[in-house]
Amino acid sequence: MDYRTEHDSMGEIKVPSDKLWAAQTQRSYENFEIGKGIETIPAEIIHAFGVLKKAAAISNNFLIPEKMTNKKLDAIKHSCDEIIAGKLNDHFPLVVWQTGSGTQSNMNANEVIANRGNQILGEKILHPNDDVNMSQSSNDTFPTAMHIAAVLVLEDKLIPAICELIETFKRLERENEGIVKSGRTHLQDATPIKFSQEISGWRSSLEKDVELIKRSIEPLYELALGGTAVGTGLNAPEGFAEAVAQEIGNITQKPFVTASNKFHSLTSKDELVFAHGAIKALACDMMKIANDIRWLASGPRDGLGEIFIPENEPGSSIMPGKVNPTQCEAVTMVSVQVMGNDVAVGVAASQGNFELNVFMPVCAYNFLQSARLMAEAIRSFNKNCAIGIKANKEKMHHNLHNSLMLVTALNPHIGYENAAKTVKKAYKDNISLKEACVELGFLTAEKFDEVFHPEEMV
Repeated sequence: MDYRTEHDSMGEIKVPSDKLWAAQTQRSYENFEIGKGIETIPAEIIHAFGVLKKAAAISNNFLIPEKMTNKKLDAIKHSCDEIIAGKLNDHFPLVVWQTGSGTQSNMNANEVIANRGNQILGEKILHPNDDVNMSQSSNDTFPTAMHIAAVLVLEDKLIPAICELIETFKRLERENEGIVKSGRTHLQDATPIKFSQEISGWRSSLEKDVELIKRSIEPLYELALGGTAVGTGLNAPEGFAEAVAQEIGNITQKPFVTASNKFHSLTSKDELVFAHGAIKALACDMMKIANDIRWLASGPRDGLGEIFIPENEPGSSIMPGKVNPTQCEAVTMVSVQVMGNDVAVGVAASQGNFELNVFMPVCAYNFLQSARLMAEAIRSFNKNCAIGIKANKEKMHHNLHNSLMLVTALNPHIGYENAAKTVKKAYKDNISLKEACVELGFLTAEKFDEVFHPEEMV
């Protein structure tokens, strides 16, 4: 491999000649061989850095044009647009397990943008610190990147995925409106319910989750940029914080604003904890929904067998013909991961010491993994399972009329205690509720038929 020599305040260091990063990135790359090539800074953060560096250059050009010239601005914008488009991802090799402020990733962005800009210009006029990092600090850029990335993944990826599954459940509600089945509580038989009502519970849970996620996004619109090192805004021109937030909003088409208190926004990650809590709530609901569906589809002969789900792949290497609810299992595993990530996000957020949180990369990594995994798992679940759910009407009818909890309909006519006696006799003697009720002398056969209508119990 060919190398070139780069330098920083600590001296010279060799950098692969085909890479756009420079000395500080190379030092981090060599010093933090933890999860190398696997647990790298998320692409969403890299994209967000492209957005915020472009916005910063535009703002600096407006506020201090003598320092940020039009020529420098054009080169920086070009480089940032390539980062935003994902064209330079290979030049961001750093791992999550680095400095807790994300300084090295900020410098990675500065170096790549400067070197790429100089390539475009054909001359070396951009400096990573003096030009690309103008009016900024790692301490305000990384939390800004976290908020930008969080808003974009929640609004543009996770919420649309949830809404697709909601629409599938709405269709299934309409298609299954007239079907009555046995309800279940405590995993035991309960009074009847319409299958459409059961589905409506799934749908409504997801609608509530969307509401919660949207509420949690509001605080994420506030950006730390402009606080620089400790929140005072040192070395940033007056008006920079407001201008750069507006530019970020222009680029992303999101209503970003500058944070009202930069001392808070540099050290506290409570907005991300709150938003991740909404993702965790979604994970809890998806765990429940996926479990419901795989229980209802259990069988095909020795389980509940009340619904059919798509058969996507063989389920066993030894049992021929076996098919498993694999999409449900994927969703539940993702849900477990999200619940674990919630602990990591919370603990990371608690480590705001004095003027800076120094657990930001791990906080961002877990947050974005949760949002990304949930979005992709829900899309996969919808496409490969939910849209193909079909009711097994015959099995639902059989289970409904075999349920002893239908005796609840007799409470107004024979009383709770007599109804309980009827159930116990029916179960003990393996006879129908009707036979037990008549044998016990609580109702005549004719009166039983008159008052007992399971389909009307919903």
